[in-house]
Amino acid sequence: MRLALRWPLLSGVILGIFGTTAVTTFAGTSPAKSTSQVLFENEMVRVKQAIFMPGDREAPMHTHDLAHVGIPLDDGRLIFRYPDGKSETLDLKTGTVGFREANVTHQAINVGKNPLRVIEVELKRSN
Repeated sequence: MRLALRWPLLSGVILGIFGTTAVTTFAGTSPAKSTSQVLFENEMVRVKQAIFMPGDREAPMHTHDLAHVGIPLDDGRLIFRYPDGKSETLDLKTGTVGFREANVTHQAINVGKNPLRVIEVELKRSN
């Protein structure tokens, strides 16, 4: 009789512990953050590698003060959101080249399943 009463109590405690751990773990997970790192810089150019992590919707809105060329190192899809509420979706292919004028403000979100690496060459001045 004592064993019969203890089993439901014990199983309730075990389920409570596992259930709390599962909810805490699930609620505490968040996507990895996107990053940008300067690889090279001189008086003519600044070369950066941006890594857009999938699902990172907290990447900040930012302004590129320099015109720049972007070269994707991976295939992927980015959504660019702009301060006026507009957005555009770009399908990027490895090794292609894109250009953006200076003073563009946007937020880039990787909507793919894999990290997307892009080399950005910012043009400081021309001769």
